[in-house]
Amino acid sequence: MVRDYSDEAVDPAVVDRALANAVRAPSAGFSQGWAFLVLEQPEDVRRFWAATADDLDEPDSWLAGMMGAPVVILPCSSKATYLRRYAEDDKGWTDQDESRWPMPFWHMDAAMAALLILQTATDAGLGSCFIGVPPDKDAAVREAFGIPDDHDPVGVITIGHRAGGEAPSGSPRTRTRRPLDELVHRGHWGQAARG
Repeated sequence: MVRDYSDEAVDPAVVDRALANAVRAPSAGFSQGWAFLVLEQPEDVRRFWAATADDLDEPDSWLAGMMGAPVVILPCSSKATYLRRYAEDDKGWTDQDESRWPMPFWHMDAAMAALLILQTATDAGLGSCFIGVPPDKDAAVREAFGIPDDHDPVGVITIGHRAGGEAPSGSPRTRTRRPLDELVHRGHWGQAARG
C-alpha cells in the first residue's frame, strides 16, 4: 500500500486494464453487483479529497501524500443486485430475504474486484492503496459524485507512481509481517505444520 505519490501521470491504458480485470472477478450467482467510480481528472480527484478531508488546505503528511495520487477509484457494491439475482428462478429462492446470506457477498465480491485493480497497478509498476471512506463523509461523497442509494462504496483505491523510491510507507515501517505459521491452520485450528 503506497501512501505517497509523485506528480507523474498514470497511463490511462493501465487504468482501463485494471477495470477490465476487475469486472472478471468472481461474483455470487454471476450477479456482478459492482460498479466503479473512476476519478482521473485533477478537478475530480480534488473534489473527492474536499468531500472526505477536513484539512485540505493544510494536510498532514499522510493526506498530502495520498492527495498526490492522480487516480482515485471507488469500487461500489449493490446489495439489491444480489437479492434480485437470487430471487430468480434458477437460484430457487422466491423472495429477496437478506437473512439467507451468511456473509455480505455483495461487499466481498466488490472487494475481490478491488484487489484485481490493486494487483494490476502493481504489475504495471505503479503504487496503489486501499482505504475506506470515512463514515461521516459518505453522504458528502455520494452527493459530490451522484452515487445512487443502491450502491455503497466499499473503499477507495488510489493509484499513481510511488514517490521516493521503493521504501515501504505506513505501518510496514514499524510492524513486521506476521509469519505464515501464525496465520495458516492445516486440518485443525492451531495446527500449522503439514502432516
